[in-house]
Amino acid sequence: MSTTSLAARPLLRDIGPGLMLAVLGAVAFSGKAIIVKLAYRHGVDAVTLIMLRMLFALPLFVALAWWTGRGKAALTQRDLLAVLGLGFCGYYLASFLDFAGLQYISASLERLILYLNPTLVLLLGVMVFGKTVTRRQVLALAVSYSGVMVVFAHEVSLVGPHTALGAALVLGSALSYAVYLSYSGQEVKRLGALRLAGWATSVACVLCILQFVVLRPMSALSVAPEVIALSLINATLCTFAPVLMVMMAIERIGATLTAQTGLIGPLSTILMGVFILGEPFTVWIAAGTLLVLTGVWLLAKWR
Repeated sequence: MSTTSLAARPLLRDIGPGLMLAVLGAVAFSGKAIIVKLAYRHGVDAVTLIMLRMLFALPLFVALAWWTGRGKAALTQRDLLAVLGLGFCGYYLASFLDFAGLQYISASLERLILYLNPTLVLLLGVMVFGKTVTRRQVLALAVSYSGVMVVFAHEVSLVGPHTALGAALVLGSALSYAVYLSYSGQEVKRLGALRLAGWATSVACVLCILQFVVLRPMSALSVAPEVIALSLINATLCTFAPVLMVMMAIERIGATLTAQTGLIGPLSTILMGVFILGEPFTVWIAAGTLLVLTGVWLLAKWR
């Protein structure tokens, strides 16, 4: 047995649990799109569906916020304002636009658009914070966006003009979450990632419930039992669990390796879309996925 293979064993043993958490978190989070598409088959609308998801998730995130805040200083007025703003853009608006967009586009295209987040964060840094961008980063951006356009053009030919509306809504979701990522750094240092996620997501849950109360009659809660079951799965396995797994992975293997491992997300969504939803797998989807992942990988490498 070679020295290299012997040295690799302790390394794999050290990072193995973290890698496993990162992979499971990426796959579980990607399953959200599949769950939403399955629920839409039962005639439920986006406002009701996202309310049910957040209703089931709210106790879990409140418990997370309480648990991670034990023995720590109470939130200041500044922290409360930051949590409200970040909860609105990072989880409420991003989630609602994503759910709305999934009514019109495939789960595969939705996941590819959402994986433009790193490029959107870079663009926000240039436009809002005056950061500079290199030629290599511009190339990485071009590669990623060309991949989305390949899949988008293919879906327009199959589905029709509503694809543009769905893609715009999901892109708005990605942009909203990019704003959250761009502005949350300082608050993460003050509160910690899990405590911030617990409070910000709790805010989003309340906003989604209030949105339903304002826009829908209580009779809209009369949905198929399958929708309730799918929403419960979405809230636990595809929302709360991935947050914990990704944060635990970051603690063990770092943010960079966790983010790179997360590139398995689009691939898992496409496979689940093919086998669970019956979505077609074409050479255009394969090419677009390869381009998006290559662009994100180049961006991470060159940054």
